[in-house]
Amino acid sequence: MWFDEAVIYQIYPLGLCGAPEENDGVTEHRILRLLDWVEHIKALGCTAVLLNPVFQSDRHGYDTRDYFTVDCRLGDEEDLRRVCGAFHDAGIRVMFDAVLNHVGRGFWAFRDVLERRWDSPYKDWFHVDFNGNSGWNDGFWYKCWEGAWELAELNLWNNDVVEHQLAAIRSWVERFDIDGLRLDVAYCLPQEYLKRLRGFANGLKPDFVLMGETLHGDYNRWMSDEMCHSVTNYECYKGLWSSLNDMNLFEIGHSLARQFGPEPWTLYKGKHLLSFLDNHDVERIASKLRDKKQLPAAWGLVFGMPGVPAVYYGSEWGTEGRKSDGDRALRPEIVTPESNGLTEFISQLAAARKASPALMYGTYRNLQIQNKFLVYERECQGERVVVAVNASPETQWARFDARGDRGVDLITGEERGLGDSTMIEGYGVYFWKIQ
Repeated sequence: MWFDEAVIYQIYPLGLCGAPEENDGVTEHRILRLLDWVEHIKALGCTAVLLNPVFQSDRHGYDTRDYFTVDCRLGDEEDLRRVCGAFHDAGIRVMFDAVLNHVGRGFWAFRDVLERRWDSPYKDWFHVDFNGNSGWNDGFWYKCWEGAWELAELNLWNNDVVEHQLAAIRSWVERFDIDGLRLDVAYCLPQEYLKRLRGFANGLKPDFVLMGETLHGDYNRWMSDEMCHSVTNYECYKGLWSSLNDMNLFEIGHSLARQFGPEPWTLYKGKHLLSFLDNHDVERIASKLRDKKQLPAAWGLVFGMPGVPAVYYGSEWGTEGRKSDGDRALRPEIVTPESNGLTEFISQLAAARKASPALMYGTYRNLQIQNKFLVYERECQGERVVVAVNASPETQWARFDARGDRGVDLITGEERGLGDSTMIEGYGVYFWKIQ
């Protein structure tokens, strides 16, 4: 399906567009700023855009007020339709962030419970105990997400709740022609719910994608032919930056082998997990790495490994952001996109991946792992690509069996002899297609 070959560009619109932190109720057509990003995203080589929450919310988008109404801080329905149309016209698919596990206290059904309590017809939309109390002193207790009282968990065993959500999703497809969803905190969603959602999604449009947010554990709990098509690969996210910081590429090499290696027990062969270096919830990779000269190596690993690479807006030119400075630092306003050498390099990686079935669909096999460099092979339908990444400033000499004498670098087009010992330049990244 299209997702398996995609390069995702992730945007947090409330941040990029400079919306006020609190919903002020004032309609401003800020999301139209994204029209200025379409050509930049296309030139980068991204083929799909993921928009984090765009519907009416209390503050940050994950505290939904209304699944059907565009957040007034971003604009109106026509604005969002115009933006989605511009992406589609450029050949870029669109995914929305679906926050289905919980809503904000401003959600219309929760407001009804606050006002009418046990007389509310929506009290069973939530997990409510009228013999308790909440952190807001509401006079009743309700289940909230991870102790955050501003996020009321929905009762996903209630058919009326699920039907309301499915109607909203159907309207998103009808109004904005979206191509898939990111499922926020998919690890919290019951498997029975995910199966129902997948069955519904299969009937919306061909190849409609469900990509779930998962953190730890076996991702097969949420990813299968009956549930999510794909999930976020947080295991390798951690391995990517810590391997580089610790100059210990054994960590990421062993994680990739555990997930995708040739042995029969490996976990995710043939699956296309979302690969990323940062996103709206974690520190920017340019802040996370102690040696910023390793940025090309980090991106080379993301584009060379099995999975679907994702680029978080601004990171393609090295924007920094530290979690200690708060969520706003991770989700900044950026008026216009920028480009530099890193941006150009990422576009080359995207082009190399697009041209290579082995990089999009290939098997994974480690050829040589050392503390400072990693060499592995991707193979698909007779095409073999050897990926080599050097995390250090010094030239390294790798010894591996390429099963061929020469390779053409899909990034630069340069041909290289691959003998008993192959040079990998400092901070070098190579995608050698074996001749």
